[in-house]
Amino acid sequence: MNSVQTTHEPDGTLWGSAWRDLRRRPLVRFCLGVIVLFTLVAAYGEVVYRWNRLRDVTPSYQKVDLERRYLPPGTAGHWLGTDNLGRDVAARVVQGARIAFQVGVVTALIAIPIGVVLGCLAGYFGGRADDWIVWLYSTVACMPGLLFILAISMVVGKGLLGVYLGIGLTTWVGLCRLIRAEVMKHRDRAYVLAARSLGYGDGRILFRHILPNVLHIVIITFSLRFPAAIGTEVFMSFLGIGVQGEPSWGVMIGNARLRLWQGVWWEMAAVTVAILVVVLAFNLVGDALRDALDPRLRARETT
Repeated sequence: MNSVQTTHEPDGTLWGSAWRDLRRRPLVRFCLGVIVLFTLVAAYGEVVYRWNRLRDVTPSYQKVDLERRYLPPGTAGHWLGTDNLGRDVAARVVQGARIAFQVGVVTALIAIPIGVVLGCLAGYFGGRADDWIVWLYSTVACMPGLLFILAISMVVGKGLLGVYLGIGLTTWVGLCRLIRAEVMKHRDRAYVLAARSLGYGDGRILFRHILPNVLHIVIITFSLRFPAAIGTEVFMSFLGIGVQGEPSWGVMIGNARLRLWQGVWWEMAAVTVAILVVVLAFNLVGDALRDALDPRLRARETT
C-alpha cells in the first residue's frame, strides 16, 4: 500500500511541480544561489576554525596587529578592512556566518522533532493527549519569547549551548500547532482508514503514512525559522549573553557601533549587509516554498 496519500497533479507529483515552479522564478533561483554561497562560506569557516583548534594556534581572524588597525576596505590583504585591533573584517564575517548557520541548524534539530512529535500525537490521538499537549504549548506561547530564551541561556550559561537550548526549546510551538491541525485533517481520510483495516499499528500509520503528507509544513517552517534563529542569536550576542570569544555577527555589531563616531563604518556595514542578504534570501525562499507546496494555495491558483 502506498504510504503517501495521492498528491499527483497533471504534470507530476506535488514535489516535482513545486520544484519546477521554483525554478521558473529568477528571484528564487538567485536567493537559492545566495543561500548556497553562504552555506559554502560557513563550511569554509568551520574548516578554518577546526584546523586552527587542531593545531592549537591562534587563528588569523583573532590575531591582534595594532599597526594595521582601522585599515579601510580595499587594502591589500584586507579587502573589507580591519577593526580596532587590526583583525581582518572579512575573515571575521566568515566566522560569523559559521556561527549563524550552526545556530540555525542546531536549533532546528532541537525544535523540529519536538514540534513534529507532539503535533502528531495531539492531532492523531486527541483526547487527553491532545489536551495535555495543547496546554503545554499554550503555556510556552504565553511566555515572552525573548525573555524565556534569555532565562534558559542564563541558567545553562553563556555561550553557544545556551543559545542552542534557549532558541530550540522555545520555537517549536508554531510548528506543533500546524502539524496538529494537519494530522487532524488526515486521520479520518480514506488511506488512513484503509491502513487501519489492514491491521497497521498507530505508530506505523502516523509516522509512515500521515507524516509524509505533512512534511511540506516542516520544510516551510525550517526555511522561515532559520533566519529568525540567526536574528535571535545576533541579538543575544549583541547583549553579551550569546557567543563568547568568537566573532559572532552580534559581537561584531556590538564592537563596531562604538567606533562609528570615529568614521570607522566598514565593519558595521559588512556585518549588516551579510545579515540582510542571508535573512532576506531565506525569507523569500520560504515564502516561495509555502506558495509552491501548500496544496490549498495551488488548488486556488488552478481554479
